[in-house]
Amino acid sequence: MVSLLRITSIEELNRLLDNSNQQSLLIFKHSTRCPISAAAHLEVEAYLSDSPNAEVTYGLIYVVEDREVSNEAAERLNVQHASPQVVLVKNGQSVWNTSHSAITSNALKGILN
Repeated sequence: MVSLLRITSIEELNRLLDNSNQQSLLIFKHSTRCPISAAAHLEVEAYLSDSPNAEVTYGLIYVVEDREVSNEAAERLNVQHASPQVVLVKNGQSVWNTSHSAITSNALKGILN
C-alpha cells in the first residue's frame, strides 16, 4: 500500500515541491483536532489502500503540529489555507485543490487516475 509521507519541515516541503517537476505531489493538510478532517483522512486512506496512482507522491502536513510548514505550503502554492485540504502539485504549482467534505476517495480517483 502507498502511504502518506509526513512533512515536518520547510526543507522537506521544498524538496517535495522541487521533485514535483518529475512526479506529481498530493499534499493532504490534516487537523488532528477536527472530526471533519478525521473523516477526510479516512477517505484519503481509503483511496491509498485501493489502487492509488503510483506516479504520485503523497504528503501529509499536520496543520496544528507543523503550522509553519502548513503556512509555507499555503504561501508557496498560492492556495488559501483550509483544513482539511488536499492540493495537487505539478511543476511546483498547485493545479487542483479541494477541502472539507469534498475530499473523498472517489474525488481523488477522479483527479489522480
